[in-house]
Amino acid sequence: MTRSILKLTGPETRDFLQGLVTNDVSRLDNGPLYAAMLTPQGKYIADFFLLAQGDAVLLDVDAALAGSLVQRLNMYKLRADVQIEETALKVARGTGPAPAGAVIDPRHPDMGWRLYGETAGNDGTDFDAIRVAHCIPETGIELSPDSFILEVGFERLSGVDFRKGCYVGQEVTARMKHKTELRKGLATVEIKGNAPPGTEITVGGKPAGTLFTQSGNRAIAYLRFDRAKGPMQAGDATVTYKAP
Repeated sequence: MTRSILKLTGPETRDFLQGLVTNDVSRLDNGPLYAAMLTPQGKYIADFFLLAQGDAVLLDVDAALAGSLVQRLNMYKLRADVQIEETALKVARGTGPAPAGAVIDPRHPDMGWRLYGETAGNDGTDFDAIRVAHCIPETGIELSPDSFILEVGFERLSGVDFRKGCYVGQEVTARMKHKTELRKGLATVEIKGNAPPGTEITVGGKPAGTLFTQSGNRAIAYLRFDRAKGPMQAGDATVTYKAP
C-alpha cells in the first residue's frame, strides 16, 4: 500500500472540495471522511480519505492516482484561493490498540485505524481478509475508471452523502440511488479453486461478472445479479453467490 498525502490550504479549501467530492466536507471536524471524485458522467476517478489538520485538509490517496488527481483538482480550482502540495507524510495502519494520534478508518469498524506520520506499514493485520468479509473495494483492484460508486458499495461504506447538494457526478449518482435496485455490483462470493483478480466469471458460457480479491474460500466479485443464480465459473474456479 503506497499512499500520497496531499495538503490543501487556503480560505476556500472546504468550499472548493464540497463542490467536487461525494461526501459532506462540512462534517470534517467530526472525524475523517471517505470520499471519491467522479467524472461528470458519474464514473470513478479516485477514492481517498479526507482529514482536517487545523485549517488545512489532508487528502490520503493511492500514490498511483495522486498525479492525475492533482491535475484535475488544479483544473477545477480556477481562481479559488486554494493551494495543493504533496507532503512527506506516510500512513501506518492496524487493528490492534490505536496509537496516539491515530484516526478510525471511516469505511468500517473492522478496518481499524490510520496514523499519519514518518512511518508507513501495518501491524500485521490481514486487510484483504477483512475487505473480502465486508466487501470493501480497493483502489486499482475492484475500483477502476469503469466503476459507478453505488455499484461498488460507497453508500454502505459511508463514502457518499445524498443531502449535501451538488458535486461533480452527483446527478448520475442520485438517479442510481433512486432506482428500485442495482442490477450490477460488488458482492462477497464463495469460491472453490483459484483464479487471478480480473478473471471473467461466466455462467452457461455467458458473461456474469469479474472475480477480484480472494481470501480463503471467499472472494469479492463484480456480478450481474440476474445471472448469478447458481454455480458460476472463473477460470478453473467455481463461484457461487448467495443473495442477502
